[in-house]
Amino acid sequence: MNRLLLRTYFGTDQSPSPARRLTAGRLTADLVDGNLRTICYDGHEVLRAISYVVRDKDWGTYSSNIKDLVFSEGDNGFTVTYRAVCRGLGDQNLTYRAAIHGTEAGVTFDVVAEPETDFLTNRCGFCILHPIVDLAGTPVAVEHTDGGMEQSVLPDLIEPWQPFKDMRAISHQVSPGLIAKCRMEGGVWEMEDQRNWSDASYKTYVRPLALPWPYTMPQGIADRQTITLSIEDQRQYLLVVNNPPRHEAVTISLESGSGVAPKIGLVIAPEEIEATLANIERLREVGPQVLLCHFDPTAGHGLESMKGFAKVAAAYPAEMVLEGVVPCREPHEVELERIAELVRAAGLSLSAIAVSPSVDRQSTPPGSTWPECPPLEEVYASAQKAFPGIRLGGGMFSYFTELNRKRVPVEKLGFVTHCTCPIVHAADDLSVMQSLEALPFITRSARAFIGDKPYWIGPSTIGMRQNPYGSRTMDNPNNERIAMASWDPRQDSLFAAAWMIGYAARAADANLEVLTVAALAGPFGLLAEGSAAGRVRPAFHAASGLSSLASKKLVGCRSSRPSDIGAIGVIGGQGHQTVWVANVTDRKQSVRVVSENPLWMMTTLDQHSVELASLGSLGATMNVRDGAFEMEPFAIARLESA
Repeated sequence: MNRLLLRTYFGTDQSPSPARRLTAGRLTADLVDGNLRTICYDGHEVLRAISYVVRDKDWGTYSSNIKDLVFSEGDNGFTVTYRAVCRGLGDQNLTYRAAIHGTEAGVTFDVVAEPETDFLTNRCGFCILHPIVDLAGTPVAVEHTDGGMEQSVLPDLIEPWQPFKDMRAISHQVSPGLIAKCRMEGGVWEMEDQRNWSDASYKTYVRPLALPWPYTMPQGIADRQTITLSIEDQRQYLLVVNNPPRHEAVTISLESGSGVAPKIGLVIAPEEIEATLANIERLREVGPQVLLCHFDPTAGHGLESMKGFAKVAAAYPAEMVLEGVVPCREPHEVELERIAELVRAAGLSLSAIAVSPSVDRQSTPPGSTWPECPPLEEVYASAQKAFPGIRLGGGMFSYFTELNRKRVPVEKLGFVTHCTCPIVHAADDLSVMQSLEALPFITRSARAFIGDKPYWIGPSTIGMRQNPYGSRTMDNPNNERIAMASWDPRQDSLFAAAWMIGYAARAADANLEVLTVAALAGPFGLLAEGSAAGRVRPAFHAASGLSSLASKKLVGCRSSRPSDIGAIGVIGGQGHQTVWVANVTDRKQSVRVVSENPLWMMTTLDQHSVELASLGSLGATMNVRDGAFEMEPFAIARLESA
């Protein structure tokens, strides 16, 4: 792939990590960066990944330099060996040797790690990922380290804490008559429900979180871990895989829907006020219904920030919502009244305010001591007193994980809010797009404890605006795909536009009131930086499209392969239908909209039109008969009934 296409798709010159398909009879796996992805048997996904990862003290993932990579492949199996060097902070170094053996009956993945210096880490070892869509709520058998067996199920609603601890092995049914067992040696293992972070997996990992971290691996002391995946085929005959073949068109069936499309929000941080004011016309073109004004006294935000928000409100009349961090360094009632005084002094008129104690932006992992924090009931009461008659929201300014672990008193609130971020644990393209699979589980789990309370999500972007799990977000000076990075290059590309439409499609059944999808400027912004004035990123058109759907009656859009094509649609005046479609894959896709409409008008943003679209125009419109068309990788399209 040439550099121009790389930048168009991904916003970076860095090529995606290549995948090498390994085959042993009916078993296949992709080797990516030394780890196994998408392990399948007869086309059924058995495991999403078996990966060896090394984390730093902030839970960032070190890159490993792979050397001496050797493959041996035959009709009945494969073997892969390599050596990897991991350079930590300062002069810390760790080397590990890996050996992978695969047959039709399963896979063994063995690693011996030896620190060349004392090596500080939060975790060094294997992570095993089970997929979620077909396995949520299904039976598993867990063997514990003492040999005891536990018959249980993988959680359906998202479990806030580890569903299984002290593990030695876990077995599950891949499909009727097809059983997979994963055995872990070389430590104590437990499972967490990674859907909390919008990962599309259950993760089994080494070293319990209740143990101290970070910890030091002593120089010269080898650490060996082995994962053995065994597959037992009890079927009497070969079952036909239910997944439609990839070469067939993806069908989008339009059905009667329920509810309305959410209002779309953009977040404004004080450092982005000037750029926002300079691009008010672009803001009008996007047309968000809500502007979320981030205000954090611990970051030095004060009266000038409030005045800036008021200037934006005067130039673009939207629902102004203050996202107010409460430092809790003084009595919270005093701090909230001080914030209210700044709002009045700036002449800022608010539609709502959301508040959160600053300490709740940091995660409290299992086994850790909860930090001191005023009772949320008291914080909310103080906020309502400081802002009488203004709608009050609460929840978490971090992620669903924290809301799930510290459930707020929803009866005190006018709405509940949280964010998501797809690069907490992994930043490769496949993992980021697969995170969309977790959104229906997140929204359904949230509804289980917030009931019918108005529900807001966001700002949710690919890049991470804060790190609840460490002291900082990761730097990204080389414009790469990095977990926990505040800047993600894909924000500049078609990838982000497809991800945004895919996000809205997956959240369409949640009855969201507000979905905040980006900022106008800055690293999470819709405007291009470092280029000619006025140029926009592809996500600009995705956000504008979603804004145009707000508060209209939803159409039920059912994709035959939602992991490939996502869609969200509404019904406007006189039954006019508008549907936004996204190809969330790196492959060209054939699509067919199944409806009563024989003719659609379609406008597409893809690799061929992205240059024109950067100037603000989505491009030319074409007729689509019988709802059949093709989409380039990471393309988005607007279809309107003729």
